[in-house]
Amino acid sequence: MTKQRYFFTVLILGALTALGPFSIDMYLPGFPAIAKSFHTTTAQVSLSLSSFFVGLAAGQLLYGPLLDRFGRKKPLYVGLILYIIASAGCYFSTGIEALILLRFIQAIGSCAAGVASMAMVRDIFPLKDNAKIFALLILILGASPMIAPTVGGYVTVVFGWHLIFVILGAMAVLILLTVIFCLPESYKADPAYSLKPKPIINSFLLVLKEPQFYTYAFAGAFAFAGLFVYVSASPIVFMEVFKVSAKTYGWIFATLSVGFIGSSQVNNLLLKKYKSEQIIWVSLTVQVITALVFFIGSLYNWFGLGGTIGMIFILLCCVGTTSPNASALSLAPFSKNAGTASALLGALQLGLGALATLGVSIFNSHSAVPMASIMEVSAIIGLLILFIGRKRITHKVDVSASAGVGMAH
Repeated sequence: MTKQRYFFTVLILGALTALGPFSIDMYLPGFPAIAKSFHTTTAQVSLSLSSFFVGLAAGQLLYGPLLDRFGRKKPLYVGLILYIIASAGCYFSTGIEALILLRFIQAIGSCAAGVASMAMVRDIFPLKDNAKIFALLILILGASPMIAPTVGGYVTVVFGWHLIFVILGAMAVLILLTVIFCLPESYKADPAYSLKPKPIINSFLLVLKEPQFYTYAFAGAFAFAGLFVYVSASPIVFMEVFKVSAKTYGWIFATLSVGFIGSSQVNNLLLKKYKSEQIIWVSLTVQVITALVFFIGSLYNWFGLGGTIGMIFILLCCVGTTSPNASALSLAPFSKNAGTASALLGALQLGLGALATLGVSIFNSHSAVPMASIMEVSAIIGLLILFIGRKRITHKVDVSASAGVGMAH
């Protein structure tokens, strides 16, 4: 593969990986405008984000078997076309109920892009290059929370929220055309691969019975839920409670993303001196304490805009160090069925995240209290699972420093 071809292939896979995050981050500044357009509350609009997370979780389990059965490109075509149709539906939607349903369908479509890109890295590039490719994809992913909400804020103010879904649909059309004409099929279809529910379910159950998997997967997923709660509640907290504009919100969101992305990179340095287990213990404990202070402070109005940003920044840093280590430790026991374990891990992270975001709409409070309280509860549950689950791990599989660097599914 020539250097030019190498670079172009990575760029296409990066675009596939970033479609889901862009779909989440770009429309966040439009929450108040969407609520006004549909004569509903911003908390109700956040349900469209919850439904998107549910769709991503379901898609994790759906596309793994399909990609192995039919090859990489055919399921990817179906997913991207589904995404384009759903984006058009979001543009023309006239009620919050329709938007919630269409966002679920849009997520099912976008998930094909994310899952296929991960699989195609393993197919196309030599094994020794995989870590480097994944690191490049992480950088592309990291650009999403910095660029998407800022662009979304300006688009919402100047043109209205509907245009955001035109942009997302156009992105998917461009990606689809590029995949069709510029990306080779990397995996031959396997007609012998069974799509019957029973063997697929049995594979997932086998993974779920492994103590090291369920301990670190669930502990990490509850810690990771704090990120989903922040994403869901931040439009309410910043644009309704603190009255910042959509443009300013985009810049705040971009700034706070530095905490999550930066801490995940700092984690690489920490792994040179400490084990993944040690980092998780410390990080989750700090997350519990910080979330408690944030909750109490929100109840008694201790924090202004700056204080709230500071507390969230610390919490996102904790998530950024907990998540990759928890992912690495939960997947460590598996060699043959690592794909199944990875899909189940992604589904757990996204599924629990979706449930956590539902709390934001249920509380429907014009304060930071719902965000802080759900963050605190999820962090405590994560720490308890870690404390109890570790005692049930009889044969722990260690991870190397390189294995501790992971991508959130």
